[in-house]
Amino acid sequence: MMERYEDGKVAPRGGLDCLRWLWRSSRGFRLAMLGCGMAGVLQVSVSLYFVFVCKHLIDIVTGISNDGLPLYIGVMIGCMVMQLVLSLVRTRLASRTEIRLRNGMRSRLFAHLMESRWVGREKLHTGDMLNRLEGDVATITDSLCRTIPAMLATVVQLGGALVLLARLDWRLAAVLLFIMPAAVLLSKSYVRSMRRMSREIRDTDSGIQSHLQEHLQHRVLIRTLEYTAQAEGRLGGLQGALQRMVMRRTNFSVFSRLLVQLGFSAGYAVAFLWGIFGLRDGTVTFGMMAAFLQLVSQVQRPIVDMSRYVPSLIRVLTSAERLGELTELPLEERGEPVKLGGQVGIRIEGLTFAYPDGTRRVLDGFSHDFAPGSLTAVVGETGVGKSTLIRLILALLVPGKGRIVFYNGSREVEASPLTRCNLSYVPQGNTLVSGTVRDNLLMGNPDATDDELRQALHTAVADFVYGLPDGLETRCGEQGSGLSEGQAQRIAIARGLLRPGGVLLLDEPTSSLDGETERLLLERLSGQVKGKTLLLITHREMIAQMCTEAVKIVRS
Repeated sequence: MMERYEDGKVAPRGGLDCLRWLWRSSRGFRLAMLGCGMAGVLQVSVSLYFVFVCKHLIDIVTGISNDGLPLYIGVMIGCMVMQLVLSLVRTRLASRTEIRLRNGMRSRLFAHLMESRWVGREKLHTGDMLNRLEGDVATITDSLCRTIPAMLATVVQLGGALVLLARLDWRLAAVLLFIMPAAVLLSKSYVRSMRRMSREIRDTDSGIQSHLQEHLQHRVLIRTLEYTAQAEGRLGGLQGALQRMVMRRTNFSVFSRLLVQLGFSAGYAVAFLWGIFGLRDGTVTFGMMAAFLQLVSQVQRPIVDMSRYVPSLIRVLTSAERLGELTELPLEERGEPVKLGGQVGIRIEGLTFAYPDGTRRVLDGFSHDFAPGSLTAVVGETGVGKSTLIRLILALLVPGKGRIVFYNGSREVEASPLTRCNLSYVPQGNTLVSGTVRDNLLMGNPDATDDELRQALHTAVADFVYGLPDGLETRCGEQGSGLSEGQAQRIAIARGLLRPGGVLLLDEPTSSLDGETERLLLERLSGQVKGKTLLLITHREMIAQMCTEAVKIVRS
């Protein structure tokens, strides 16, 4: 069963909070990550032993050692083969672990977002959420599966190289140890500045993705408003800001890396000159000279790598903070659905609601009893709260005062996400998703038969589907492209009819229909939908006259 993020977790704000969040997120993959690190440690160990073998081979051919040459040539070849094998194992294990961790983390975050409480005015743009699910998840999984295991191998390589160098000449090792720390110590202000810049870059990148998504989604509207140039100009401004931020961070990082490289160049020069003068004085053999240069490289490379890991780890902490903000979003109530049998009514008592930071109450003391089996039109001017009433019945929003009660002949229960199983909802506009007509219909009832599909389409005045070239297998593009607004709306109504809830909520279901189709739809809904309670949201008084009951909402 897929683990999900728990409600109430505090988003990571500091470094320790981010590390704890990363530790929780890596559950189930820690052993594989350790395996990646151990493969790197073995590879480094073999490379260090390779230095010893090379030194010994040189000592053999220069007469310093009498050991067998063929044996050590074989050992050298074995070390080379072993390094290649371990490199392949390490790469394959890291790739496998990373993709599994990335899929798992993205699935958990997606599930959390899909089940998070909707408040009507969301803090995060959909494009921002997508940017976090893509970019930040990739940053974290790459670091957990590659960077951190590589750091373990790097520490072993650095320590092992220093130990071997000290065994050859402790004075040279001491000199290098004196030079290196001055080159790699990063101040607290550096780390803090890098983290701040990384956060600004990730947030700006999210803004760019939000801009792209929203304007591509509404590109037809943008073109008809002749607003393309302004949209492109806005994108250019965002990208220019991103470029400046990236270059500022790069310059900051390059300067610190330059200091590190200067220290390493000094260390290499010391080792080389040490060996040269040792050869002259007879205190260093050719084998030791070769070992010096290889070991200095094995000391320098890990320290260079460590200096590169610091910005990478800072980006990981930034990404963990951004993903933690997603897991901080509160979840809806979860549990067993509360299904009421028979005909279901809805009684609303003194309902009052205002959106967060709203300046007025959308609903104020509204009460009504939608009797079981009734067909009721909820009418009123645009903006008086008709759609808000639907969202409250669906428990997408929580009333400020009052309550909403579902009831049948024997039971009553207050509205909550657990009572949503009693409802079928058809929102305003085109709500089809990419896929076939059949795919969209089966979202209402995955087990529906072809006869049930045909009956729902007929009731929704959507028999035209069978006249399409591919019938039910006709593909719909994004937001139902390829179909007219009226066609898409009727398919959405058929999808709602297939859902087995006892209450059908229709929000402006005839807004894209002509008069004759509208009349026919209402006749079929009232005559063929048996056992369901129907609430039809509309601003048209004429439609209300065709229903058995009408409720008018006035502006509070």
